[in-house]
Amino acid sequence: MGRLIIFLISIYLLSSCRKEDEFTTNSSAKLEFSSQEVLFDTVFTSIGSATKRIKIFNRNKKGVKISSIELAGGNLSFYNINVNGQAVTQLNDVEIRGEDSIYLFVKVEIDPGSARLPFLISDSVAFLTNGNLQYLRLSAYGQNANFIRDGRIDENTTWENNIPYVIYNSLHISKGKSLTIPQGCQVYFHKDAGMDIEGTLKVEGSHEFPVLFQSDRREDVYADEPGQWQGLHFLQGSMNNIINNAIIKNAVTAIQADSLSSNNRPKVMLLNSSIKNMTLAAIAGIHTEITGFNNLLSNCGQHLIYAVNGGNYNFKQNTFVNYNFYFSRTEPSLFFSDHLSASQQSQLNVTIINNIIWGSRNDEITIEKKSNAVLNMLVRNNLIRSSDKNLTGLGNIVNTDPAFADPQNSKFTLSENSAANNKGENLSADEYFTPWLSTDKEGKTRLFPSELGCYELL
Repeated sequence: MGRLIIFLISIYLLSSCRKEDEFTTNSSAKLEFSSQEVLFDTVFTSIGSATKRIKIFNRNKKGVKISSIELAGGNLSFYNINVNGQAVTQLNDVEIRGEDSIYLFVKVEIDPGSARLPFLISDSVAFLTNGNLQYLRLSAYGQNANFIRDGRIDENTTWENNIPYVIYNSLHISKGKSLTIPQGCQVYFHKDAGMDIEGTLKVEGSHEFPVLFQSDRREDVYADEPGQWQGLHFLQGSMNNIINNAIIKNAVTAIQADSLSSNNRPKVMLLNSSIKNMTLAAIAGIHTEITGFNNLLSNCGQHLIYAVNGGNYNFKQNTFVNYNFYFSRTEPSLFFSDHLSASQQSQLNVTIINNIIWGSRNDEITIEKKSNAVLNMLVRNNLIRSSDKNLTGLGNIVNTDPAFADPQNSKFTLSENSAANNKGENLSADEYFTPWLSTDKEGKTRLFPSELGCYELL
């Protein structure tokens, strides 16, 4: 009897081992990671290396065999990986038992004294399992920066421009407080981050040293990729905002404002700035007040300006151009309406003078009146692409190509034979002439009759 019990126990143990050693080849058996991205947000000032640990899970009851784990950058990568105690750039036939896991250690080595390093250093680890190719992204900052995570500006603050700022999640400017960003400052936003302004934002760039707002992904593949961060949102109570000589790119919506200013000044003044590659719009306004001079707004998902539920809009000497060579558009570049819903309808005041409004659609501007609210519309001396007969006359040039220098490569200065040359209305009596309209986007003196748009041709 004793021998029989020992024999049965042996059979059970052997069968248990065989079950543990069973591996699935089903393509649905994918790996899971404790994080989809390994981000080293360490400030590399004196220590040039850092290590992080990632757990790789097999959620299946049977084991899986990972055909290969490979560091994409190989021996030239800034990263090193260690799997099960082995320092490798590639490892084959790695086994994970059913409902088990292994650890992957990732180390990045950076020389913080090297000024030639890119701002963000990226690589990936590729996992091939049952025909499935999965990637673990690796990112590290190769240069020193000020890192802000869920930040708040609760006192009047002026940033420095010696090293960049990187924002995670959000930065909130409190009501009654201001943030001043000086010329040459670079502001980067991690994925889906944004800035909420309940107080005041003062962007004080210059033509030579503009202030930059963009995603922290600096690789070439992301250079013109929209939707990487949220944008700047001006909340109720915010006032006296000035954005001068800024470059804003690759967000969802660059500037969003959803209320009027609480004083007699525009809620947002946008001056001498470039906005491009937004998913939705360069400017989105809901019953707000925005003034814009000498700006270049280009190539956004649908609208360059989307303004509803009335408000006050004053745009002079801007270039609005929306080609979008890579996807189709169904909406006009500029859309203004007194209406948002049956309960949200307000007076709309629109002034559009000496602008270029052009793009890939036959109608690039719509000013809509759908309610009994007052509409004050002044649209004159612009070059416009439109089939709206109401826009003919008043000095407007309709459906004549502006002859940009090289629109395919986003060069929107005017050629010498442009119909927009010397067609601008004299704005020397405008209240904003001396501070803003007397020069063009590049600081050149504006001579009347000026060129339409933001660039003078001298």
